[in-house]
Amino acid sequence: MIKRNNIILSVKLGTSGFSYQDWRNHFYPPEIPKSRMLPFYCRYFQTVEINSSYYAIPSLKTIRALLEKTPDHFEFIFKTNRETTHVRKENRQAMLQLITALQPLSETGKLKGLLAQFPYSFKNKEKNRRYLAETKKYAATLPLFVEFRHASWNTPQLVDFLKEHDVGYVNVDEPQIPGLLPPQAIVTTDTGYIRFHGRNAADWWSGKGSARYDYSYSREELKGWLTNISQILQKTYKTYIFFNNHPRGQAIRNVQDMSTLLNDQLQLKL
Repeated sequence: MIKRNNIILSVKLGTSGFSYQDWRNHFYPPEIPKSRMLPFYCRYFQTVEINSSYYAIPSLKTIRALLEKTPDHFEFIFKTNRETTHVRKENRQAMLQLITALQPLSETGKLKGLLAQFPYSFKNKEKNRRYLAETKKYAATLPLFVEFRHASWNTPQLVDFLKEHDVGYVNVDEPQIPGLLPPQAIVTTDTGYIRFHGRNAADWWSGKGSARYDYSYSREELKGWLTNISQILQKTYKTYIFFNNHPRGQAIRNVQDMSTLLNDQLQLKL
């Protein structure tokens, strides 16, 4: 953390998900029960993205377990359900069910927002912009962060649109292949957001399961993001940085590498 105008500037680093079986021996002890993975994770990180809500609305039992296993200062970002981002037929119902399920986390202050990761097929069209505005209304007071995959969203007009509707923009690192978005330093709300997916161009379109995210960043590749991160920090007082290159714990190592770079190069005390 650093201070700007006597206000603490917060940078939170974490991973996209935490309960991966192939993190055993890479991050988790080999015999750790799955039920103890989150408390172990909390020894090293203060935030996490939850991906499982994309596949199914979490139960009250699941949410209570997340509350019990995390310290008071821990922060969650939950991915919106696939009905919201991919199916797009019963969005109002899906958002209401998710927000209702997450109410215990909201009440304790641990829920810091929702992440809507739209597919490549979701392009910058008028009907899709209306859909975004509608989704934000369903999110109500919860912060909504939106990640795009298609390069048609890379327009100055989008920034004004997202600011108007109080929707946060997710900057991404992904393979630099035609049609995808480049590294950016865009902030449209009071919170910055960056996600690192890896640069596995060979498996991006054809990779099955987690293959597309099978990538380990070099220190130089991460260092190339420092200018963008610095620009984002100048525009806001809080920024989330998540790594989604999860196979075999590569995300863990890269979070640690990025933390070291931010401490050494930007003098952030993380």
